[in-house]
Amino acid sequence: MLTPRLFGQFGYATLLLFASSCAIFHRHRDDAPVPPPVVVETVRTPDSPTPPKAARDLADAMTTVLHLPADKTGPLRQVLNSTVEQANAARQQYPAQSPQLTAELQRINAKSASQLRTLLGPAKYKELQTKQPQIQAEMQQRQ
Repeated sequence: MLTPRLFGQFGYATLLLFASSCAIFHRHRDDAPVPPPVVVETVRTPDSPTPPKAARDLADAMTTVLHLPADKTGPLRQVLNSTVEQANAARQQYPAQSPQLTAELQRINAKSASQLRTLLGPAKYKELQTKQPQIQAEMQQRQ
């Protein structure tokens, strides 16, 4: 049977148990600073594939810097998309840093340069070559 003395100790223990779980004693947990979210950035290595949007972004940057008319933007994107696809295929076919990959990428770049020269004309192609740093800066702003 419960005696008043035993009941008093039991009641006191129960009161302590409920009081310790009361929100007033744990209010500082909510005030704790929330850690910032983890941001994971993709790091591109020299042998990683070029993302398809890079061709689109480069075409947009070239159009802006070179003040190209709208009728040149579509064909320009086609040339750059083709170049990216061929370069990515070459990266899959040949080992990274191999002479075969280097030769294939040089061939792809030469073909692309020839297509750009034909598409833009000699004057705009020369302007493209001289404004390369400006186009690169425009690309970095878009990322």
